[in-house]
Amino acid sequence: MQGQGTGRGQIVLGASGIARPRLWHVAGWLTLGWQSLPIAVVDAAEQLRLFVLLPFSLIFGLVAYALLPAEPETFHFIIGSLCVTGCLVLAMLSHSLAGLRVATQLCAAWLGFCLLALHGLAFGTAMLSVPAYGTYEARVDEVLSTDANGIRAVVSSMRPIEDARELPIRRARILLPTEPRVEVGDLIEAQIRLASVPGPILPWAFDGQFHAYFSGIGAYGNAIGTVEIVVQGGDGDIARRVQALRNHIGERIDLALEGPSAAIGRAMMMGDQSAISDETRDVMAASGLAHVYSISGLHLSIVAGGIFWLLRLALASLPMALTWPNKQIAAIAGLSAAFGYLLLAGGMDNVPAFRSTLMLALIFGAVLAGRRALTMRNVAIAALVIILIDPASVFRASFQLSFAAVVALIGIYELPRLSPPGTGGSVERLLRFISATAWTSFVAGAATLLFSAYHFQQTAPLGVLGNVLALPFVSLIMWFGVLAILAMPFGLDGPFLKLMGWNIDRMVDVAELVAGWSANLTGNPILAGWTLLAGLGALAWFAFIEGRWRLLAPVILLPIVLLFGFSPRPDVLIADTTQAVAVRDGTGMGLVTGRTGSFAVDVWSQHYQTEIAPTHSGTQCDSVGCIVKTERFSIAVIRNAAAFAEDCVGQDLVVARISAPKGCGASGQIITANDLARGGVQWLRWDETAGRFEIRPAIETLSRPWRVLPR
Repeated sequence: MQGQGTGRGQIVLGASGIARPRLWHVAGWLTLGWQSLPIAVVDAAEQLRLFVLLPFSLIFGLVAYALLPAEPETFHFIIGSLCVTGCLVLAMLSHSLAGLRVATQLCAAWLGFCLLALHGLAFGTAMLSVPAYGTYEARVDEVLSTDANGIRAVVSSMRPIEDARELPIRRARILLPTEPRVEVGDLIEAQIRLASVPGPILPWAFDGQFHAYFSGIGAYGNAIGTVEIVVQGGDGDIARRVQALRNHIGERIDLALEGPSAAIGRAMMMGDQSAISDETRDVMAASGLAHVYSISGLHLSIVAGGIFWLLRLALASLPMALTWPNKQIAAIAGLSAAFGYLLLAGGMDNVPAFRSTLMLALIFGAVLAGRRALTMRNVAIAALVIILIDPASVFRASFQLSFAAVVALIGIYELPRLSPPGTGGSVERLLRFISATAWTSFVAGAATLLFSAYHFQQTAPLGVLGNVLALPFVSLIMWFGVLAILAMPFGLDGPFLKLMGWNIDRMVDVAELVAGWSANLTGNPILAGWTLLAGLGALAWFAFIEGRWRLLAPVILLPIVLLFGFSPRPDVLIADTTQAVAVRDGTGMGLVTGRTGSFAVDVWSQHYQTEIAPTHSGTQCDSVGCIVKTERFSIAVIRNAAAFAEDCVGQDLVVARISAPKGCGASGQIITANDLARGGVQWLRWDETAGRFEIRPAIETLSRPWRVLPR
């Protein structure tokens, strides 16, 4: 039966009587939609949205530098700078607006490429390669944390005493005893044992050497015996006073609270997460609440935004203040509160807190100037400042997670709203608040999913529910914390700290409840490194394009990652600094040599969420070595030179931590002591087709300034 009418939108009724749009009409919709895509790109460029791409161009330049197989020479930077400058000059002379825009992004990318090298020249250090032990005099630059195990501090100006050897490093991170209580600025003398900064424990894992180098830290160590404070720092030192205040607040928290409440309280008020147990971290992560104990935008927004709102409300109720600039006064107060909180959280050393404070400063600055506060341009400005100050932070999970979350939230905020907010009663306002909280949590969780899955191999499928249920307690924790700090000079902080602790306990209860519900839902995705770059590209598109076309790149990225983004799991893992060799054994792994509980084995087990048994089921050992045989391959682990004659031949892999004779491993593959010294941990996967192992070292090259050269 044919419908009537011949205009656009004509409907054809099928035999069932169900209306079906003509196929050409659907195709017309798709064609019209795709035609609007280039229009959206041009509109974004003409509306100066290219500015928001500058931090992304910087980041791509930073990544390009970090991925180089060797350190560029000086003339490489000179030639590159001349080429980029020439492109910019040509674009300006040609009066081509499009060319100038491209040249500007190219300049930003080249600046990013040079930025880490410049930062290394200014703040980098030689890396200690040979362990050192002796009596040294040093100055305390930072106190990172204090607990029962000791004081973790960063020291500089290390001067050898007596027969101790001179050290080339600029700074070192050391563990000091709890007594005497050292503070920032103190000059100390102690016997110190120093070791090299460890490299990544797995390929593409967190690289401690990289981040230590750009922080000027060339060694890790600990003090042996008594520490003597030679000269105390000056009382007028702001950093020393702030640290004394942090210590005092920490002591008051420990007096009022205990266990997880005290640990999380210290983290949320001072940024000291050292006392949080692994069990608590796992529960908070599984429920999507791990961000709560890391001082960031949520905490600063509650404190600074709350003070802004309360002061503005108070001023509005005063008759004499009707003619005052109440909004600007409240903005100054909120900004002051944010900077005060930043000092308690560790200042600029706490990058997430500093980044959030900078964003709040831009927001309150916009309020003072009468401009729109929440814009993608402000996000770009904050990111540019952070990248220029600390370019290495781009490679940390905290920067990537917070940057992705803020870009996503601002981008969703910029989209056209379906309906204006209502002004209903209390119940309706409560429902809107809950829905806004859930929506915010969902957007932030979706934006950070790829980055959290890559760095932590964990997802929180019920994170939205966890955040909705816990947010009231989180808000009360922050407010009672503020009241406790204000009451401390009068000794009246106890009740407020108790109330803060009660809300922390309820938040942990929520975390345990949600983690229990999601116990069978969480996965352990192991993502390939390229997925981070793909996620960054999708985020750049999302920030640049306006309207609903900004969702295109994230929608395309999702199936690509699901289909091609997962990295295979290893069949063999070989530690560089211990004797641990773990081999696939059924669904888990087992040790051929080494012991469970060592640092490398614990990290492997946690990273892959795989149980590593103390002994592999196919292992046979004697006094000179071990042989492990599986259904697919066989491995020999050499302990003594006497094993070479028998074990060098007939095995698919030979692992020898001592010098091997020439020709050993000729029938298969061999991992030598030199391979472990130069490449660190070795990741191996059996290639059934090739009949040999695919080998990936954790350290691909030693030709970078942050690498520790083998002894």
